[in-house]
Amino acid sequence: MNPVASHPLLGVGLHAVGAFFAATCYTPQKRVRRWSWQTYWLTQAAFCWFLLPILGAILTIPELAEVLREAPRNAMLNAFVLGAAYGVGGTAFGIAIRYIGFSLTYAIAVGLSSVLGTLIPPMVKGTLGATLSKPGATWIIAGIAVGAVGIAGAGLAGRLKELDLTANQTKGEFSLSKGLALSLLAGVLSAVYGFALEAGEPIADVATAHGAGMWRGNVVYIFSNTGAFLTTAIYCLWLHARHQTLGELVELPAGPEKASLPLNWVLAIVTGLFWYGQFFFYNLGHVRMGHYKFTSWAIHMIMLVLFSNLVGMALREWRACRRLTRTTIGLALLVLVGAVLLLTYGNYLGDLAAK
Repeated sequence: MNPVASHPLLGVGLHAVGAFFAATCYTPQKRVRRWSWQTYWLTQAAFCWFLLPILGAILTIPELAEVLREAPRNAMLNAFVLGAAYGVGGTAFGIAIRYIGFSLTYAIAVGLSSVLGTLIPPMVKGTLGATLSKPGATWIIAGIAVGAVGIAGAGLAGRLKELDLTANQTKGEFSLSKGLALSLLAGVLSAVYGFALEAGEPIADVATAHGAGMWRGNVVYIFSNTGAFLTTAIYCLWLHARHQTLGELVELPAGPEKASLPLNWVLAIVTGLFWYGQFFFYNLGHVRMGHYKFTSWAIHMIMLVLFSNLVGMALREWRACRRLTRTTIGLALLVLVGAVLLLTYGNYLGDLAAK
């Protein structure tokens, strides 16, 4: 066995790196030209949900072949099936961005996922009550609650932004009804990913026995992310068959705007690399969180909303908004920072009491 020493402060820092990758992974989509959505999405998914998880496991898991032979088959299957459900949510998430922008999509989908993905797994296992009876639990509960308020505030700011953009005739593809429905679906199914990682814990335990240490979670991604890729690929290939667009992968269709096929490939690969990067660092943070390890999902999601809105500002999504809208998002971001601090302090107290 090669256990990893708990260090919540370092864990939160690594979660911040992962959250930044998550918040920025879809920004290259804005610069893709003369590719249909399904071409871009299938390409980035092939890297983030199929190729990179396998490569990451090969590079970080000692005796990978032995680990896969010894790991429980039911854990592999459960992680794969739950990952497949998450893939549906990831696809819904990508479409929602087209209708309501980065900020509002992250606020709704990630906010819902933050609460469900954090509390439901320990509730299902029957360990939530015992876990929250330890030192620091009050701060943990407060952090989750404040995080929910901050995410709701970011959602309100996003709604105000939608109204402002409509009033200023810069709506573009904005559709609140479509984006809201897709974001809700993405939020629920995103929480399922947490269950996929939980289901894969027996596989990670075998990897630990072979000396994987802090990299142990990377072996689970082989199954959870491959499941996500399967459902995503099915939907994208259906769209390709319907619109006859699969040839875009090798030759750009005619169009008035300037475009580069190699650049489109690079942008899609960067998207995939950043998406995989979020969970690569999530795993590194998660194994260091100590007693309140289950809060990893909330910390990751809250910081994701925080960073995604900062990215939205950098992309000038808020430039045409009223002062009220900009003030609302500013206050929401401050609340989100407070939530991260509360969760960090609660984890610190829990780890201190356990030593």
